[in-house]
Amino acid sequence: MQFLSDLNGIVWLLAIGMSPVCQAQQTWRALDPENTLVIDTAKGRVIIEMRPDMAPRSVERVKILAREKVYNGLQFHRVIGDFVAQTGNPDNKDNGKSAYPNLAPEMKFKHQRKAIEVWASNASDAASGFFGSVPFQSIPISANQQDWLGWGVHCAGVMGMGRDKPLDSGNSELYFMLGTSRDMDHDYTVVGRVVVGMDVLRTLKQGEPPPSPDIMQSVRLLSDLPGFERPKVSILTGTALRAFIQKVRHEKAADFSVCDVVVPFKME
Repeated sequence: MQFLSDLNGIVWLLAIGMSPVCQAQQTWRALDPENTLVIDTAKGRVIIEMRPDMAPRSVERVKILAREKVYNGLQFHRVIGDFVAQTGNPDNKDNGKSAYPNLAPEMKFKHQRKAIEVWASNASDAASGFFGSVPFQSIPISANQQDWLGWGVHCAGVMGMGRDKPLDSGNSELYFMLGTSRDMDHDYTVVGRVVVGMDVLRTLKQGEPPPSPDIMQSVRLLSDLPGFERPKVSILTGTALRAFIQKVRHEKAADFSVCDVVVPFKME
C-alpha cells in the first residue's frame, strides 16, 4: 500500500513538471538567512520564515524596520488565546504607524509551480500547498498552467501584517496566529510562518492589552546575527515532506486541511 502511495506521488510530481529524482535528493532545506526573522523575548526565541514571493513589499518593510531596530522593545499589545498575538506598533497599541507610508494590500498573488515546495491537495474547487513552511491556497491547478492566483492561509503560526479598516493601511504591525482562522484569508496579508517558537508565543500574557505585556527584546534578520550566534535551521522538503503530508492526510481522512500540517524543522 505504501508503494502505491509513493507511485502515485511520483506520477503527481511528473504531472506538475517536477523531477522525482531531484525531489528525492531534497530532504531538508536551510532557511534563507535574508528572509528569516529572529525575535528574542524573555520567554524564548521565535524564528519565522518570511516569503517575499507571497508578499514582497510587506516582507521588505519588516526587514527595513528590523534593521532600523524599530521593533526592539515593542510590546505584544493584544494577545487573545487560541486566536492572535499582535505587536509591532511603535506606540504599543492598535493603529500605531512607523515613519513609512502605508502598504498596498498583498492578500492575493500570482505564483509559479516551480517556487512551490510541495502541493497538499488539488480539488475541483481549490488547491493548496506550501511555500517552504507557509501554507497557501489557490485556484485549481491544471497541467498546462504556468502560474495561478493564490492567497495565504491563516493557520496557527502564520505571521501577517496588521492593518486598520482600509485594505491599504498595513504599515508596521505584525500579528501571529495562535489558532486557525480561515475567515481572514482574503482580508489580510500573510508574510510568513513561525518555524521555531510557537510554544513561546502561546505563553505570552493575554489581554487587550495585557496587564503586564511581554516585549520583543530584539528583532533581527538571521543574516544579521553574528556567525557564532546564528542558529542553523532547516525545514523538511521534497518527497519527505510529501510523505509527511500523506501521513497526516491518512490520519485526518475527509477532515484533512492544509492547516493540519506543520512543516517539521531541525536545528543544528
